[in-house]
Amino acid sequence: MSTYSEEDYWEIINRQKEILNKKEQLKLKSSKITVIGCGGIGGAVIEMLARMGVGKLRIVDKDVFDLSNINRQLMSSMKSIGKPKAEVTKEIINAINPFVEIEALNQELNEENVQETIENSTVVVDALDNLIARIFISRKASELGIPFVHGAIHGTMGQVTTFTSKTPSYEETFKLLSAGKDLTPEIISEVKKFNKHVPPVIGPVPNITGCLQAFEVVKIITGRENIITAPDVLIFDLLKKEPFSVFRF
Repeated sequence: MSTYSEEDYWEIINRQKEILNKKEQLKLKSSKITVIGCGGIGGAVIEMLARMGVGKLRIVDKDVFDLSNINRQLMSSMKSIGKPKAEVTKEIINAINPFVEIEALNQELNEENVQETIENSTVVVDALDNLIARIFISRKASELGIPFVHGAIHGTMGQVTTFTSKTPSYEETFKLLSAGKDLTPEIISEVKKFNKHVPPVIGPVPNITGCLQAFEVVKIITGRENIITAPDVLIFDLLKKEPFSVFRF
């Protein structure tokens, strides 16, 4: 980092100057984004945010890369098999944009550590495939007043929206049985039943989802209009002739 100058930062983002003015870029530069998950969706979110000049990234993932990740996860390679996703991702991002201050947490997110994981974040990004963890984060983000940018995929389909303390919650929007209830062991057990199936996935879908989420983060930080917020959800299916639509739940 010491070999680079401040001018280098501005040269990195030079091509987006006509889209984001200097005041908006400085907002990105001073922001702290927490991304939960460094896999298919998360890798795209993290890389795009870094390339657009976000100042700080906290990335969280407990898993290691395996061969089945290579069809879609940008941070994976044959050299990364068996290595922690968060640590590998940090190394790659440091090589892409050394001006990003990146903190990698190689841990599982749970009800006990969710607050310390996301507190002081400008925005929290959901790049998870775990329904219970998503509920923990969405509840805590709402409590702390932190925008929560959701993304999910299945097959050739993806969805993106943002939850805030002023919108319907994640659980209310998608009509989960846990909505409005304490997360008792019984409720958690019931919710987990919906998370047993590993969904099919093909490379472009999580990466498009992550790129869309990254741009929603930019809109939130810079105060742009037309942020997609619940109960509106951007939904796409790449097998359709007109793949993108906004649906109100």
